[in-house]
Amino acid sequence: MRFGVVVFPGTWSDCDFHYVISEVLRQPVRYVWHRDRNLDDVDCVILPGGFSYGDYLRAGAVAGRSPVVETLAGFVGRGGHVLGSCNGFQILCEAGLLPGALMRNECLQYRCQSTHLVVDNADTPFTRGMRSGQVLAMPISHGEGKYYCDGATLARLKGNNQIVFRYATVDGQVTRAANPNGSLDNIAGIVNEEGTVLGLMPHPERAAERAMGGTDGLLIFHSLLGSLVEDGSFLKR
Repeated sequence: MRFGVVVFPGTWSDCDFHYVISEVLRQPVRYVWHRDRNLDDVDCVILPGGFSYGDYLRAGAVAGRSPVVETLAGFVGRGGHVLGSCNGFQILCEAGLLPGALMRNECLQYRCQSTHLVVDNADTPFTRGMRSGQVLAMPISHGEGKYYCDGATLARLKGNNQIVFRYATVDGQVTRAANPNGSLDNIAGIVNEEGTVLGLMPHPERAAERAMGGTDGLLIFHSLLGSLVEDGSFLKR
């Protein structure tokens, strides 16, 4: 399986994703410059975290209209998969590939901390190696991670089972205290209706080695590899 990691001016998690994919997962990966439009040689595009174009206008606003992101709609239409983490999630919403928006944290503070997520939907290519209700530990690092959408969109997300991860306590309880940024309904990650585009605020690439404090982030990559390369049922636990 071939990965492409997009690099915008201001991206900062590109090297972390590249390292995890190439050195931990031993999968082929290349960097994709933000001006590139050719994605024919990759199966999954990663939109990493950072501050694309400085986020001076609005987080992800300029990147959401960049040449490579304009190409993503056709890439997804051909069956490609996209994972956007942190700034990548913001970009996917700005580009209209995912519904809703990421707003400034409710506390008006930048939050860099460990969080717990409960798996709401284990029936996507990104989560099929997990089970519903499973609790994962991943860090966040953002100032604009408060997910918001209107009532009709939230109802549609729930009806289509598009909410994948929600902030929770260590034992999986979805509480206001466990919500680090004030996200609507504790939403930490969603997918498109087809399940092929995942956006999440936490950083799975920073939870991929025991030396970094945990490996729960690898479950997303293993699920994706299991979905696209082989039967992922062996990953269930």
